Amino acid sequence: MTTDAPPPETGQATGTAQPTTQSFTQVQQSTEFGELRRTYRSFAFPLTIAFIAWYLLYVLLSNYAGGFMGTKLFGNINVALVFGLAQFATTFLIAWLYSRHAAAKLDPKAEAIKSRMEADA
Repeated sequence: MTTDAPPPETGQATGTAQPTTQSFTQVQQSTEFGELRRTYRSFAFPLTIAFIAWYLLYVLLSNYAGGFMGTKLFGNINVALVFGLAQFATTFLIAWLYSRHAAAKLDPKAEAIKSRMEADA
């Protein structure tokens, strides 16, 4: 069975109005969006810097403090292995903390902005 209706154009949602470029620009320049970016940056930047510093410390200790890193803690477990596993643990910890932060502080603000843009469209 065929229909005479042309197919919808690629990239357009059918039946819903889309925000204009001008409305995106207005939202980007709004105080509310600036606050959302500040909230994100105040969390993400310090944790990123702290993790990079922690990673570089591990690399530098591995290169220049081989005796310390080779210190056995118990059995065949040494400081280097514990620090290496701690890298994974801190990665998962940061991801979990970011998830909680986003759900509590970022998502509600972003949803409010999105809802307002969709209502205005």
